[in-house]
Formats: sequence, C-alpha cells, structure tokens
Amino acid sequence: MFQLKPIGRVLVTGGANGLGAAVVQAVREAGGTPVVLDLDVSEVGETLAYKVDVTDSAAVAAAVQEAATELGGLDAVVTAAGVDTPGKLDEVATETWEKVVLVNLFGTAAAVRAALPHLRESKGRVITVASSLGLRALSDATAYCASKFGVIGFSRALAAETKGEVGVTTLVPAGMRTGFFDDREENYRPKDRSKLNDPANVAASVVFALSQPDGCEIRELVICHEEEPSWP
Repeated sequence: MFQLKPIGRVLVTGGANGLGAAVVQAVREAGGTPVVLDLDVSEVGETLAYKVDVTDSAAVAAAVQEAATELGGLDAVVTAAGVDTPGKLDEVATETWEKVVLVNLFGTAAAVRAALPHLRESKGRVITVASSLGLRALSDATAYCASKFGVIGFSRALAAETKGEVGVTTLVPAGMRTGFFDDREENYRPKDRSKLNDPANVAASVVFALSQPDGCEIRELVICHEEEPSWP
C-alpha cells in the first residue's frame, strides 16, 4: 500500500523570505519541523533559525550541526537561498558576478555537505533549487545561468553518489511572485507578473517530493505557471 513518508525535520536555506519562507510554511502545515538559515532571521517568528551567510562554509557547517543537535537530527535539506544581479558580463562588477555563483552554487554545496552525515543517518532527502535558467540560456544572465546549470550538475552527481542512502531531488522552478525581482532595473523585471507562479504552489511540490515513500525518488521536478514564457 502506498504510504507517504513523514516530513520530519527540514532545514531550509533562504527560509526567511520568498520561496524559502513558503517552504517553511508548507513544511509546518504538513506536520514537519522547519529550521531556517538566512542572512536576516528577524521575521521568522518562533521557527528555529540561524543567521548565516551561505557563502561562509564554516558558518554553515556550524549552524547545521547546532540545528541537528537541537532537533536530534535532520530529515531533509532544501537549498532555497538564491540571488541574481542581471547584466552583461563586462558590465557587472566582478565581485557582484561571483557573489551570484557563490550563493547559488557554493552555498548549495555547503549546506548539503554539512547536512549529509545527518541525512545518511535518517535516510533523508535533499531538495536543491535550480531554475528554468539552469536548462535554458538567457542573455544578461551569465552568472545566474552558470550557477543554476551548476546546481543541476551538482545535484545529478550527488544523486549518483548517494543513491540508496540519501534521496536527491532537483527542483526546477520558473518565475515566481516573490520579491526576487524588486531591486532590478525596469528592463530586467517581468513584464507580466500574472504569469509568475505562486511560491506556495512550488512549496507544495517540495512537500510532495519530501513525502515520497522509501524506495521512491523524484529526481527532477519542473514546476511553473501554465503560461510561463521561459519554459520550455
């Protein structure tokens, strides 16, 4: 008989806002226990949270260990922390360009690396958050595409490396109605926000992947608004 797996203890990077906050809410509503890693955790309420820059691997490792000790282990990690600064390669400052890759790719790896011993113990799951721009190249997005293409490659290799021990799902969301685009110049903002997906819908897909029964894995999951212009 098909039996959903309990959600359990779920660490969410970037869990204070945007998709991460939606995942935290969905995990809680599904009976799980979320824990947040983010730069600013002042608005997360009573959720267990740690103020961490995901580009600082040592700080991430310390926070993950503290969270696992506090909760008695971990059952899943969702790497929702992400940033972008669009622009042409020779017009985006080197430090800014590299930060996009550091947060999106290196931050993903840092969180997963730190959590892996705990996930092996619980036979838990990793949900990495890529993007439709991890599959489709776009002008003025060299840093973001590089980082998200990298997340997909990292996730596929991790799945091969840990199969039978830890579940790995690559989540591929397209545009969402979050604050992700708010600080951009007008020409880099979506022209029609009605064709952006509700982050709650994407978070529900995370819970779906996390709740698959033992022995069954959703390896890659694309989710987008029905009129999403960047897919396929």
